[in-house]
Amino acid sequence: MKFEELPTPCYVFDEGLVEKNLKILNGVMERTGCKIILAQKAFSMYKMYPLIAKYLNGTAASGLYEARLGYEEMGKENHIFSPAYREDEIDAIISVCDHIIFNSFSQLEKFKDKALQAGKKVGLRINPECSTQIGHAIYDPCSPGSRFGVTIEHFRPDLLDGVSGLHFHTLCQQNSDDLETTLNAVEEKFGPWLSQMEWINFGGGHHITREDYNISLLEDCIKKVQDKYRLEVYLEPGEAIALNAGYLVTTVLDTHHNGIEIAILDTSATCHMPDMLEMPYRPPLLGSGEVGEKPFMYRLSGQTCLTGDTIGDYSFDQPLKSGDRLIFGDMAIYTMVKITTFNGMALPALSIRDKDGDCHIVHQFGYEDFKMRLG
Repeated sequence: MKFEELPTPCYVFDEGLVEKNLKILNGVMERTGCKIILAQKAFSMYKMYPLIAKYLNGTAASGLYEARLGYEEMGKENHIFSPAYREDEIDAIISVCDHIIFNSFSQLEKFKDKALQAGKKVGLRINPECSTQIGHAIYDPCSPGSRFGVTIEHFRPDLLDGVSGLHFHTLCQQNSDDLETTLNAVEEKFGPWLSQMEWINFGGGHHITREDYNISLLEDCIKKVQDKYRLEVYLEPGEAIALNAGYLVTTVLDTHHNGIEIAILDTSATCHMPDMLEMPYRPPLLGSGEVGEKPFMYRLSGQTCLTGDTIGDYSFDQPLKSGDRLIFGDMAIYTMVKITTFNGMALPALSIRDKDGDCHIVHQFGYEDFKMRLG
């Protein structure tokens, strides 16, 4: 079907734009010999996994279900990290993952032998205690009191037997200068043990496909570690795979006035765009302007009972009216993986726009999808 024929609300994942990002990532792989895997926590549209598999080395998971998804739908390298593993899930995890990364020495001691006996590679997450983020403490794994990774204070070299790799993840939507800063901290604190390893994982948060990203510096960081320590280097970006490659198509249901003009949409910030409230950020909207830029200003809001279910203030060339369709950009990452049915809101349909511009509905949700989650 054509783009304008899609039901709303509907996520649209653009195959051509995803492939554009994949080619950039693949270029890094070809020039450096590093391996890049998809962090499924940011983008799990598995109908696109065959395309992603053409360019990347595999998947990264945060738990058993993501691990199964990567194993079943991608079928390439499958890495996993969790702050703590459940005893009733560890056997299933080991059966579908080839790299199993532990968050502490206690978890390592508990499950390492089982993983090694199954022929899996064992890793340990380290915390370099190097915060490079500004204003997003919720996404800073190096913040004081963080539960992520072993700090140098609690590092136990005597327990590294069987550990073949180290993992650090400190970035979120950041450029390679912050990676360089972090890597220096990793070397300063954990350098003596890097040469004992076979591989290192730089984690995610690398916005490699963003226009202003310094790819040259990233490649210098990769080559430095390869040359100095003879390590195989992994990156596991999530957002970079689908950055600016998706849309959320919505419809105006009604307009309202209370000191300002308000437009109520058939979507919801809290249900369908939760990451914009957590970061927070103002999602781009095609054909709109900033406040005061265009003559007609509206506060775009959702249908739920939450007073704060607002998407933001946007200006338009013409007044909005019931039935108008609005298209939000950059709606592939952290959208479908976080959506909820709060207030009984219907989940947006999922669709793919192919390289010819045709749209294909992958899944539509209904009442049963809401009901089944409530017991």
